[in-house]
Amino acid sequence: MRNFLANNREELVSRCKSKVALRPQRSATEKQLANGIPLFLDQLIKTLEAEDADKPADSIRISGPSGGDSIDLSEMGVGAAAHGKELLKLGYTVDQVVHDYGDLCQAITDLAFERDAPFAIGEFRTLNRCLDNAIADAVTEFSYQRDTQIARQHSLDANERFGFLVHELRNALGTATLAIHALELGNMTVGGATGTVLKRSLSTMGGLISRGLAEVRSGPPEQRHTFSVASFIKDADAAAQLVASAAGCVLKVPAVDPLLAIRGNRELLLAALANLLQNAFKFTHANTEVALTAYESGEHVLIEVDDHCGGLPPGSAAKMFAPFSQHSHDKSGLGLGLSIARQSVEANSGTLTVRDVPGTGCVFTIRLPRHGIL
Repeated sequence: MRNFLANNREELVSRCKSKVALRPQRSATEKQLANGIPLFLDQLIKTLEAEDADKPADSIRISGPSGGDSIDLSEMGVGAAAHGKELLKLGYTVDQVVHDYGDLCQAITDLAFERDAPFAIGEFRTLNRCLDNAIADAVTEFSYQRDTQIARQHSLDANERFGFLVHELRNALGTATLAIHALELGNMTVGGATGTVLKRSLSTMGGLISRGLAEVRSGPPEQRHTFSVASFIKDADAAAQLVASAAGCVLKVPAVDPLLAIRGNRELLLAALANLLQNAFKFTHANTEVALTAYESGEHVLIEVDDHCGGLPPGSAAKMFAPFSQHSHDKSGLGLGLSIARQSVEANSGTLTVRDVPGTGCVFTIRLPRHGIL
Protein backbone atom coordinates (compact mmCIF):
# COMPACT_ATOMS: atom_id res chain seq x y z
CA MET A 1 0.00 0.00 0.00
CA ARG A 2 2.85 2.40 0.77
CA ASN A 3 4.22 2.24 -2.76
CA PHE A 4 0.74 2.37 -4.23
CA LEU A 5 -0.07 5.57 -2.32
CA ALA A 6 3.27 7.20 -3.14
CA ASN A 7 3.01 6.38 -6.84
CA ASN A 8 -0.62 7.52 -7.11
CA ARG A 9 -0.58 10.46 -4.70
CA GLU A 10 -1.52 13.14 -7.22
CA GLU A 11 -4.25 10.98 -8.74
CA LEU A 12 -5.79 10.35 -5.30
CA VAL A 13 -5.67 14.06 -4.40
CA SER A 14 -7.27 14.91 -7.76
CA ARG A 15 -10.09 12.42 -7.19
CA CYS A 16 -10.73 13.84 -3.73
CA LYS A 17 -10.91 17.37 -5.19
CA SER A 18 -13.42 16.15 -7.78
CA LYS A 19 -15.61 14.68 -5.05
CA VAL A 20 -15.37 17.90 -3.05
CA ALA A 21 -16.37 19.96 -6.10
CA LEU A 22 -19.65 18.01 -6.33
CA ARG A 23 -20.69 19.19 -2.87
CA PRO A 24 -22.29 22.65 -2.52
CA GLN A 25 -20.64 25.63 -0.83
CA ARG A 26 -17.09 24.33 -0.93
CA SER A 27 -14.63 26.66 -2.64
CA ALA A 28 -11.44 26.70 -0.58
CA THR A 29 -7.98 27.60 -1.86
CA GLU A 30 -5.00 25.23 -1.93
CA LYS A 31 -3.49 27.08 1.03
CA GLN A 32 -6.68 26.73 3.08
CA LEU A 33 -6.75 22.97 2.42
CA ALA A 34 -3.03 22.43 3.08
CA ASN A 35 -3.74 20.59 6.34
CA GLY A 36 -6.32 18.33 4.71
CA ILE A 37 -5.99 15.33 2.41
CA PRO A 38 -2.53 16.03 0.89
CA LEU A 39 -0.90 16.26 4.33
CA PHE A 40 -2.85 13.23 5.59
CA LEU A 41 -1.65 11.16 2.60
CA ASP A 42 1.98 12.06 3.30
CA GLN A 43 1.59 11.13 6.97
CA LEU A 44 -0.16 7.87 6.07
CA ILE A 45 2.74 6.95 3.77
CA LYS A 46 5.22 7.74 6.57
CA THR A 47 3.21 5.59 8.96
CA LEU A 48 3.30 2.63 6.56
CA GLU A 49 7.04 3.14 6.05
CA ALA A 50 7.59 2.99 9.82
CA GLU A 51 5.56 -0.22 10.09
CA ASP A 52 7.38 -1.81 7.14
CA ALA A 53 10.64 -0.99 8.95
CA ASP A 54 9.24 -2.57 12.16
CA LYS A 55 9.31 0.74 14.05
CA PRO A 56 5.96 0.75 15.93
CA ALA A 57 6.98 3.69 18.14
CA ASP A 58 7.55 5.88 15.07
CA SER A 59 4.21 4.73 13.63
CA ILE A 60 2.38 5.76 16.80
CA ARG A 61 4.24 9.07 16.92
CA ILE A 62 3.19 9.88 13.38
CA SER A 63 -0.43 8.75 13.41
CA GLY A 64 -1.39 7.93 17.01
CA PRO A 65 -2.45 4.69 18.70
CA SER A 66 -5.60 2.76 17.92
CA GLY A 67 -8.55 4.51 19.53
CA GLY A 68 -6.60 7.76 19.74
CA ASP A 69 -6.20 7.44 23.53
CA SER A 70 -3.11 9.61 23.79
CA ILE A 71 -2.50 12.77 25.81
CA ASP A 72 -0.50 14.48 23.07
CA LEU A 73 -1.65 14.76 19.48
CA SER A 74 0.29 12.81 16.88
CA GLU A 75 1.69 14.50 13.77
CA MET A 76 -1.42 13.41 11.96
CA GLY A 77 -3.60 14.66 14.81
CA VAL A 78 -2.01 18.12 14.69
CA GLY A 79 -2.65 18.37 10.95
CA ALA A 80 -6.21 17.07 11.26
CA ALA A 81 -6.99 19.51 14.08
CA ALA A 82 -5.69 22.39 11.96
CA HIS A 83 -7.84 21.18 9.06
CA GLY A 84 -10.95 21.05 11.26
CA LYS A 85 -10.25 24.57 12.51
CA GLU A 86 -9.77 25.85 8.96
CA LEU A 87 -13.06 24.35 7.78
CA LEU A 88 -14.88 26.11 10.61
CA LYS A 89 -13.36 29.44 9.53
CA LEU A 90 -14.59 28.75 6.00
CA GLY A 91 -18.13 28.30 7.30
CA TYR A 92 -18.56 24.56 6.78
CA THR A 93 -20.38 22.07 8.98
CA VAL A 94 -18.90 19.17 10.91
CA ASP A 95 -20.11 16.63 8.33
CA GLN A 96 -17.79 18.30 5.78
CA VAL A 97 -14.84 17.38 8.01
CA VAL A 98 -15.87 13.73 8.00
CA HIS A 99 -16.59 13.71 4.26
CA ASP A 100 -13.07 14.93 3.44
CA TYR A 101 -11.45 11.84 4.92
CA GLY A 102 -14.22 9.58 3.67
CA ASP A 103 -13.51 10.83 0.14
CA LEU A 104 -9.90 9.68 0.41
CA CYS A 105 -10.87 6.24 1.69
CA GLN A 106 -13.27 5.86 -1.24
CA ALA A 107 -10.67 7.13 -3.71
CA ILE A 108 -8.04 4.65 -2.46
CA THR A 109 -10.50 1.76 -2.64
CA ASP A 110 -11.72 2.66 -6.14
CA LEU A 111 -8.24 3.19 -7.58
CA ALA A 112 -6.89 -0.02 -6.03
CA PHE A 113 -9.78 -1.96 -7.62
CA GLU A 114 -9.13 -0.32 -11.01
CA ARG A 115 -5.39 -1.05 -10.85
CA ASP A 116 -5.92 -4.53 -9.37
CA ALA A 117 -3.65 -3.64 -6.45
CA PRO A 118 -4.39 -5.94 -3.47
CA PHE A 119 -3.51 -4.77 0.04
CA ALA A 120 -2.64 -6.81 3.09
CA ILE A 121 -5.13 -6.96 5.96
CA GLY A 122 -2.62 -5.24 8.25
CA GLU A 123 -2.33 -2.35 5.82
CA PHE A 124 -6.10 -1.89 5.79
CA ARG A 125 -6.06 -1.87 9.58
CA THR A 126 -3.41 0.87 9.52
CA LEU A 127 -5.45 2.87 7.00
CA ASN A 128 -8.58 2.56 9.15
CA ARG A 129 -6.66 3.52 12.31
CA CYS A 130 -5.23 6.63 10.62
CA LEU A 131 -8.60 7.65 9.21
CA ASP A 132 -10.32 7.09 12.55
CA ASN A 133 -7.75 9.15 14.48
CA ALA A 134 -7.66 11.95 11.90
CA ILE A 135 -11.45 12.26 11.80
CA ALA A 136 -11.69 12.21 15.60
CA ASP A 137 -9.01 14.90 16.03
CA ALA A 138 -10.42 17.08 13.25
CA VAL A 139 -13.99 16.85 14.57
CA THR A 140 -12.84 17.45 18.16
CA GLU A 141 -10.97 20.62 17.19
CA PHE A 142 -13.83 21.76 14.94
CA SER A 143 -16.32 21.33 17.80
CA TYR A 144 -14.04 22.99 20.34
CA GLN A 145 -13.47 26.01 18.12
CA ARG A 146 -17.18 26.22 17.29
CA ASP A 147 -18.20 26.05 20.95
CA THR A 148 -15.57 28.66 21.83
CA GLN A 149 -16.87 30.87 19.05
CA ILE A 150 -20.47 30.52 20.26
CA ALA A 151 -19.49 31.20 23.88
CA ARG A 152 -17.51 34.28 22.84
CA GLN A 153 -20.46 35.59 20.81
CA HIS A 154 -22.86 34.99 23.72
CA SER A 155 -20.49 36.94 25.96
CA LEU A 156 -20.30 39.81 23.46
CA ASP A 157 -24.10 39.85 23.09
CA ALA A 158 -24.58 39.91 26.85
CA ASN A 159 -22.03 42.70 27.21
CA GLU A 160 -23.74 44.72 24.48
CA ARG A 161 -27.19 44.26 26.05
CA PHE A 162 -25.82 45.32 29.43
CA GLY A 163 -24.17 48.34 27.82
CA PHE A 164 -27.46 49.31 26.17
CA LEU A 165 -29.30 49.11 29.48
CA VAL A 166 -26.69 51.22 31.28
CA HIS A 167 -26.70 53.77 28.46
CA GLU A 168 -30.48 54.19 28.51
CA LEU A 169 -30.56 54.41 32.31
CA ARG A 170 -27.83 57.04 32.14
CA ASN A 171 -29.86 59.09 29.64
CA ALA A 172 -33.00 58.95 31.78
CA LEU A 173 -31.04 59.78 34.93
CA GLY A 174 -29.41 62.75 33.19
CA THR A 175 -32.80 64.15 32.14
CA ALA A 176 -34.21 63.61 35.64
CA THR A 177 -31.23 65.42 37.16
CA LEU A 178 -31.69 68.39 34.83
CA ALA A 179 -35.38 68.50 35.72
CA ILE A 180 -34.62 68.56 39.43
CA HIS A 181 -32.12 71.40 38.97
CA ALA A 182 -34.68 73.36 36.96
CA LEU A 183 -37.32 72.83 39.67
CA GLU A 184 -34.91 73.97 42.38
CA LEU A 185 -33.69 77.04 40.51
CA GLY A 186 -37.17 78.14 39.53
CA ASN A 187 -38.72 77.22 42.87
CA MET A 188 -41.39 75.36 40.90
CA THR A 189 -43.78 72.64 42.00
CA VAL A 190 -43.66 69.13 40.56
CA GLY A 191 -47.17 69.60 39.20
CA GLY A 192 -45.99 71.58 36.16
CA ALA A 193 -44.36 70.68 32.85
CA THR A 194 -40.87 70.26 34.33
CA GLY A 195 -42.26 68.00 37.03
CA THR A 196 -43.90 65.92 34.31
CA VAL A 197 -40.50 65.51 32.64
CA LEU A 198 -39.04 64.36 35.96
CA LYS A 199 -41.85 61.85 36.50
CA ARG A 200 -41.52 60.51 32.96
CA SER A 201 -37.76 60.07 33.37
CA LEU A 202 -38.24 58.14 36.60
CA SER A 203 -40.92 56.06 34.90
CA THR A 204 -38.50 55.35 32.03
CA MET A 205 -35.85 54.11 34.43
CA GLY A 206 -38.38 51.86 36.13
CA GLY A 207 -39.52 50.55 32.75
CA LEU A 208 -35.96 49.81 31.67
CA ILE A 209 -35.28 47.83 34.81
CA SER A 210 -38.57 45.94 34.51
CA ARG A 211 -37.91 45.18 30.83
CA GLY A 212 -34.42 43.95 31.64
CA LEU A 213 -35.79 41.61 34.30
CA ALA A 214 -38.50 40.39 31.93
CA GLU A 215 -35.92 39.60 29.23
CA VAL A 216 -33.85 37.62 31.70
CA ARG A 217 -36.91 35.57 32.63
CA SER A 218 -38.63 34.99 29.31
CA GLY A 219 -37.30 37.20 26.51
CA PRO A 220 -38.32 40.70 25.41
CA PRO A 221 -42.06 41.47 25.75
CA GLU A 222 -44.15 42.73 22.87
CA GLN A 223 -45.49 46.22 23.57
CA ARG A 224 -46.84 47.75 20.36
CA HIS A 225 -49.57 50.36 20.27
CA THR A 226 -50.95 52.91 17.86
CA PHE A 227 -50.22 56.43 19.05
CA SER A 228 -50.28 60.06 17.97
CA VAL A 229 -47.09 61.38 16.37
CA ALA A 230 -47.86 64.89 17.64
CA SER A 231 -48.12 63.68 21.24
CA PHE A 232 -44.97 61.60 20.77
CA ILE A 233 -42.99 64.60 19.50
CA LYS A 234 -44.38 66.76 22.32
CA ASP A 235 -43.04 64.34 24.94
CA ALA A 236 -39.65 64.19 23.23
CA ASP A 237 -39.59 68.00 23.03
CA ALA A 238 -40.35 68.49 26.73
CA ALA A 239 -37.40 66.41 27.88
CA ALA A 240 -35.05 67.61 25.13
CA GLN A 241 -35.56 71.32 25.88
CA LEU A 242 -33.81 70.87 29.23
CA VAL A 243 -30.83 69.15 27.58
CA ALA A 244 -30.71 71.78 24.80
CA SER A 245 -30.59 74.57 27.34
CA ALA A 246 -27.78 72.86 29.24
CA ALA A 247 -25.88 72.39 25.96
CA GLY A 248 -26.22 76.08 25.02
CA CYS A 249 -28.25 75.62 21.84
CA VAL A 250 -31.84 76.09 20.68
CA LEU A 251 -34.27 73.27 19.89
CA LYS A 252 -36.84 74.18 17.26
CA VAL A 253 -39.90 71.91 16.95
CA PRO A 254 -42.48 72.82 14.24
CA ALA A 255 -46.11 71.80 14.73
CA VAL A 256 -47.09 68.25 13.77
CA ASP A 257 -50.31 67.11 12.08
CA PRO A 258 -52.49 66.06 15.06
CA LEU A 259 -54.13 63.26 13.04
CA LEU A 260 -50.87 61.55 12.11
CA ALA A 261 -50.26 58.16 13.80
CA ILE A 262 -47.71 55.37 13.94
CA ARG A 263 -47.65 51.96 15.60
CA GLY A 264 -44.87 50.49 17.70
CA ASN A 265 -43.27 50.35 21.10
CA ARG A 266 -43.69 53.99 22.11
CA GLU A 267 -41.12 53.97 24.92
CA LEU A 268 -38.52 52.25 22.77
CA LEU A 269 -39.01 54.76 19.95
CA LEU A 270 -39.00 57.68 22.40
CA ALA A 271 -35.66 56.47 23.76
CA ALA A 272 -34.31 56.17 20.19
CA LEU A 273 -35.34 59.75 19.41
CA ALA A 274 -33.86 60.95 22.71
CA ASN A 275 -30.53 59.40 21.71
CA LEU A 276 -30.60 61.21 18.38
CA LEU A 277 -31.37 64.53 20.07
CA GLN A 278 -28.66 64.08 22.68
CA ASN A 279 -26.22 63.26 19.90
CA ALA A 280 -27.25 66.45 18.08
CA PHE A 281 -26.85 68.59 21.22
CA LYS A 282 -23.42 67.06 21.82
CA PHE A 283 -22.03 67.82 18.37
CA THR A 284 -23.86 70.94 17.19
CA HIS A 285 -21.86 74.15 17.42
CA ALA A 286 -22.53 76.47 20.35
CA ASN A 287 -25.41 78.92 19.94
CA THR A 288 -26.78 77.12 16.89
CA GLU A 289 -30.12 75.43 16.29
CA VAL A 290 -31.24 71.81 16.36
CA ALA A 291 -34.52 71.08 14.58
CA LEU A 292 -36.94 68.24 15.33
CA THR A 293 -39.55 67.75 12.62
CA ALA A 294 -42.14 65.08 11.88
CA TYR A 295 -44.25 64.83 8.74
CA GLU A 296 -46.06 62.44 6.43
CA SER A 297 -44.34 61.11 3.29
CA GLY A 298 -46.56 58.75 1.33
CA GLU A 299 -47.12 55.61 3.39
CA HIS A 300 -44.51 56.61 5.93
CA VAL A 301 -43.91 59.07 8.74
CA LEU A 302 -40.51 60.76 8.76
CA ILE A 303 -39.01 62.10 11.98
CA GLU A 304 -35.88 64.15 11.42
CA VAL A 305 -33.24 65.66 13.67
CA ASP A 306 -31.11 68.37 12.00
CA ASP A 307 -28.00 69.78 13.65
CA HIS A 308 -25.23 72.27 12.89
CA CYS A 309 -22.17 70.13 13.58
CA GLY A 310 -20.39 71.39 10.46
CA GLY A 311 -20.79 68.21 8.45
CA LEU A 312 -19.44 64.67 8.69
CA PRO A 313 -15.85 63.55 8.04
CA PRO A 314 -15.48 61.47 4.84
CA GLY A 315 -16.52 57.86 5.34
CA SER A 316 -17.86 58.36 8.86
CA ALA A 317 -21.55 57.95 8.01
CA ALA A 318 -21.15 54.23 7.38
CA LYS A 319 -19.54 53.70 10.81
CA MET A 320 -21.74 55.93 12.96
CA PHE A 321 -24.17 53.21 13.99
CA ALA A 322 -21.57 50.65 15.09
CA PRO A 323 -21.82 49.82 18.82
CA PHE A 324 -19.14 51.25 21.16
CA SER A 325 -18.13 53.71 18.45
CA GLN A 326 -17.38 57.23 19.67
CA HIS A 327 -17.06 60.15 17.28
CA SER A 328 -15.71 62.96 19.40
CA HIS A 329 -12.90 63.71 21.82
CA ASP A 330 -15.43 63.47 24.65
CA LYS A 331 -15.19 59.85 25.81
CA SER A 332 -17.62 60.19 28.70
CA GLY A 333 -20.25 58.07 26.94
CA LEU A 334 -20.31 54.44 25.89
CA GLY A 335 -20.55 55.04 22.15
CA LEU A 336 -23.87 53.19 22.07
CA GLY A 337 -26.47 55.91 21.50
CA LEU A 338 -26.75 55.69 17.71
CA SER A 339 -26.48 51.91 17.71
CA ILE A 340 -29.30 51.66 20.25
CA ALA A 341 -31.40 54.13 18.26
CA ARG A 342 -31.04 52.15 15.03
CA GLN A 343 -31.83 48.82 16.68
CA SER A 344 -34.87 50.30 18.40
CA VAL A 345 -36.20 51.79 15.17
CA GLU A 346 -35.58 48.61 13.19
CA ALA A 347 -37.34 46.58 15.91
CA ASN A 348 -40.41 48.69 15.10
CA SER A 349 -40.30 48.02 11.33
CA GLY A 350 -38.55 51.30 10.60
CA THR A 351 -35.20 52.56 9.34
CA LEU A 352 -32.72 55.09 10.68
CA THR A 353 -30.35 56.85 8.29
CA VAL A 354 -28.04 59.84 8.32
CA ARG A 355 -27.48 62.40 5.57
CA ASP A 356 -24.50 64.73 5.47
CA VAL A 357 -25.01 68.40 4.70
CA PRO A 358 -21.41 69.48 3.93
CA GLY A 359 -20.30 72.58 5.77
CA THR A 360 -23.54 72.76 7.75
CA GLY A 361 -24.40 69.61 9.69
CA CYS A 362 -26.21 66.32 9.31
CA VAL A 363 -29.78 65.04 9.30
CA PHE A 364 -30.85 61.86 11.04
CA THR A 365 -34.09 60.44 9.67
CA ILE A 366 -36.38 57.87 11.31
CA ARG A 367 -38.74 56.37 8.73
CA LEU A 368 -41.73 54.44 10.11
CA PRO A 369 -44.87 53.02 8.46
CA ARG A 370 -47.79 55.43 8.74
CA HIS A 371 -50.59 53.74 10.65
CA GLY A 372 -53.88 55.22 9.55
CA ILE A 373 -55.29 58.39 11.03
CA LEU A 374 -56.39 58.84 14.63
